[in-house]
Amino acid sequence: MDKKKIGKCVLAGAGPGDLGLVTLRAKECIEQAEVLVYDYLCNPEMLEWAAESAERIYVGKKAGDHTRSQDEINRLLVVKTRECKRVVRLKGGDPFVFGRGGEEAQALAAAGVPYEIVPGVTSAIAGPAYAGIPITHRGSTSHVTFFTGHEDPSKRESSIDFAALQRLGGTQVMLMGVERLDAIAREMLANGVRADLPVALIRWATTPRQETLMGTLDSIAETVAETGFSAPAIAVFGEVVRLRNELNWFENRPLSGKRIVVTRTRRQAGALTGQLRSFGADVLELPAIRIEQPTDLRAFAELVQDAHAYDWIIFTSPNGVNAFFDLFYKLYHDAREIGGAKIAAIGPATAQRVKDFHLHVDLQPEEFVAEALVREFKKQGGVENLRILLARAEKARDVLPKELSAMGGIVDEALAYRTLPEIGDPNGARQRLVEEGADLITFTSSSTVENFMAMDLPWPAGMKVASIGPVTSKTAREVGLNVDVEARRHDVPGLVEAIGKFYRVRS
Repeated sequence: MDKKKIGKCVLAGAGPGDLGLVTLRAKECIEQAEVLVYDYLCNPEMLEWAAESAERIYVGKKAGDHTRSQDEINRLLVVKTRECKRVVRLKGGDPFVFGRGGEEAQALAAAGVPYEIVPGVTSAIAGPAYAGIPITHRGSTSHVTFFTGHEDPSKRESSIDFAALQRLGGTQVMLMGVERLDAIAREMLANGVRADLPVALIRWATTPRQETLMGTLDSIAETVAETGFSAPAIAVFGEVVRLRNELNWFENRPLSGKRIVVTRTRRQAGALTGQLRSFGADVLELPAIRIEQPTDLRAFAELVQDAHAYDWIIFTSPNGVNAFFDLFYKLYHDAREIGGAKIAAIGPATAQRVKDFHLHVDLQPEEFVAEALVREFKKQGGVENLRILLARAEKARDVLPKELSAMGGIVDEALAYRTLPEIGDPNGARQRLVEEGADLITFTSSSTVENFMAMDLPWPAGMKVASIGPVTSKTAREVGLNVDVEARRHDVPGLVEAIGKFYRVRS
């Protein structure tokens, strides 16, 4: 075999769920991957770091639902690597901590194909930390033991030495095995572990869906049955569990326990998602729209080319700024080619995007709506006989061209982009919304309202509506929705602030 034609397989830890805990090396490998083979516990959002051309293969395993056997996964990794592919095998947590990464590495080694191990942050450490439980503490314990509650079913008897666990004491962390917790607790009790030993179960650790269940060894299994607490979860046994009452930081944030739907485009969702998650929300990114080039790209390009001939260029959204300057810098190599045109922008996000291109914004109304910009022009003496280039979306409101033309302005509409319904759902957010529901949905434009409603998804019971401003709210009401939250500042920070205030008042 010609070794030059063999690819490489990276066994990479995908971390415990929080994207911020993925290592830089793992992210780099994902970005370079030609094939991604990933597990059930991998955060699907990290798949977006990969190239669009990368092949994505789900091999998830959960109780009673295995897409492929372990032998099939081993063979898949070998086959794909031998196809000269850069293969990344993403495994939740750390690949060598109860992740069967050792078996996959053995298969790759036996096949003689190159491989690399990229360790990850294991939930055995991260889960307790996010639950406010230090697994070691000078006042409680100086050692910790990890064991799995889910052993190879082909084994005749458990290899867990419960008597040894009792003698060791300290902190003990069990990965997997929540469904066997009753039997494990009975074994521990039978081997002399005290009945009132504090126990914590941490579900979906480090994600906004995290839940923690507290109890003692003799009662925890009953509590699990009563509450319906289920996998994926880890269990922590030991005196350190008591410290949660003092150190619980992650689950006490303002939006903890709230599931919020973000309907912005995939490219724009990050800012809103990040701010909501920083306050503890479980965010479902379910884009209702996507941004595409305008129907008549040539007409738009001709107007951009003649931008220097205008007195004013008006931008109404960051998307318009992006589309304009993407074309402008294909036509010109010097920002000075924009000539003496002054620039007006609606909203701080739009203004900031203009500033990102090192250009000054000459006019920005305090209110982030078209009507406010018209009032600002009137205050400055009007626009009679001034040439105005309006860069905006197709099928946008006609307030600006009508009002500015009525004031004597010579307005050309540069239709910079289209908003179309988003048809893809790579993260499975639609299914999650249908199955799990949500507490609140956010709309940042009229098009997000209209296109979300066109998806015809079942409306979850009790789901509230948050709008970025009056124009979006008007559209929401026109389609029969009740607007529960409306931002006073019509931008992302204003929307997040309004949502936080809404839940503070209700709590």
